[in-house]
Amino acid sequence: GLAAAQQLNRAGHLVTVLERNDRIGGLLQYGIPTMKLSKDVVKRRVDLMAAEGIEFRTGVNVGRDVSAAQLAKDYDAVLLTTGATWPRDLPLANRDLGGIHFAMEFLESGQKKQLGGAIENISATGKDVIIIGGGDTGCDCIATSLRQGAKSIVTFEILPEPPKGRAADNPWPQWPKVFRVDYGHEEVRVKFGKDPRQYSTTTKAFISDGKGHIKGVDTVQVEWTKTPTGQWSMKEVPGTEKHFPADLILLAMGFLGPEKNVPNELGLELDNRGNIKAVNGSYGTSNPKVFAAGDCRRGQSLVVWAISEGRQAARQVDSYLIGQPSALPGPGGVIDPTRMP
Repeated sequence: GLAAAQQLNRAGHLVTVLERNDRIGGLLQYGIPTMKLSKDVVKRRVDLMAAEGIEFRTGVNVGRDVSAAQLAKDYDAVLLTTGATWPRDLPLANRDLGGIHFAMEFLESGQKKQLGGAIENISATGKDVIIIGGGDTGCDCIATSLRQGAKSIVTFEILPEPPKGRAADNPWPQWPKVFRVDYGHEEVRVKFGKDPRQYSTTTKAFISDGKGHIKGVDTVQVEWTKTPTGQWSMKEVPGTEKHFPADLILLAMGFLGPEKNVPNELGLELDNRGNIKAVNGSYGTSNPKVFAAGDCRRGQSLVVWAISEGRQAARQVDSYLIGQPSALPGPGGVIDPTRMP
């Protein structure tokens, strides 16, 4: 969203950015921990953009505080960059116990506490912490829990441990599916003496302490085999049941796409993964005034992809508004001199 706003502002348009949180920056502000990205860097960029004339409005929840349909009426164009914020849940019995949270709730509360917020943050201090999910978000939960003084940290990954080198079915130039150690894993190994990851592990039950709070989880090992058609099949391994104590469980199992209230209100088409479908060029939706970019269009991905999509979506929005090809940079920052004003 910020990348698109900056480009559209430079093209001469009046740009307003609406943010439902209390600070501008999205995942850069609250999703990525401070040890990976200083919030002073984010604030500096936002301050520069505000000085350049972009209007920022925080605490505005589109769909609740203002309708998406009203925005489409009031503005010449609307660009949705809401991200993929609908988390994948683990619907087991006792899911409603205290101490079970989505990963982003934990990371956001920690960042707000660091920035001086008055909210009651979800703390890992002195607790047995279990993170379910092995991606980048899970690793950030590991490292944040460590810095908050967790008693122990374990993370469950349902897939088997990757090989040290490329497997026969993973040749170059495919992305190498090999064993990696990220910063959170290394830090826990140094602190506690071993890697926190438990591979081929699935959660079977959340265990209550009898007072409405989590006290542990029951797990079982799983085995992956290929079917005759080449599909992977998972089955539980008898006799591998294990109990892990836990005071705090963080669900970091990825995201299912964008929240649906805004696209539904605007009547936008969705793709088969639940993302906003681009049917008009790369970023235009089924509503000619509404565009979409970033994770809400392509699915959960990296910040660099979000920045790239924001810039290119701004180019398409600019073309729509001025009725001719945009002079904004194309992919890779290439500028077409024949389109310069």
